[in-house]
Amino acid sequence: MSVEKGKRAVTAFEELEVFQRAYKLSLEVHRRSLGFPPIEQYALADQIRRASKSICANLAEGYAKQGHSKAEFRRFILMSIGSSDEMRVWSRYCLDLGYVDAPTWRRWRDEYQQISRMLQGLHRSQRRKP
Repeated sequence: MSVEKGKRAVTAFEELEVFQRAYKLSLEVHRRSLGFPPIEQYALADQIRRASKSICANLAEGYAKQGHSKAEFRRFILMSIGSSDEMRVWSRYCLDLGYVDAPTWRRWRDEYQQISRMLQGLHRSQRRKP
């Protein structure tokens, strides 16, 4: 059970660069959301914490299932892409509601866009495998 990374096989989901980037960003999002107003703690703040973490969780779960089904891994990658793109929308809400500043929003937007591209590449690479 491995995914190719350059010339060496990845043997754990934690080794995937896309997982590492998504995890690091989800920690930042989580910490930042804790400072949102109390009225948002069970709404927007909770939503962005769940969406950002689901990118990582779906990669981990899909990676674990690839031994039984490559199609399952691809399906979980697609869910991760959806969560990453969803975070671009929630990030915009955070900006427009004044919970994050423009530089933070741009960094989040750009990083989630890059994570989505990386996930799309991972998905394409898995389609080529039997």
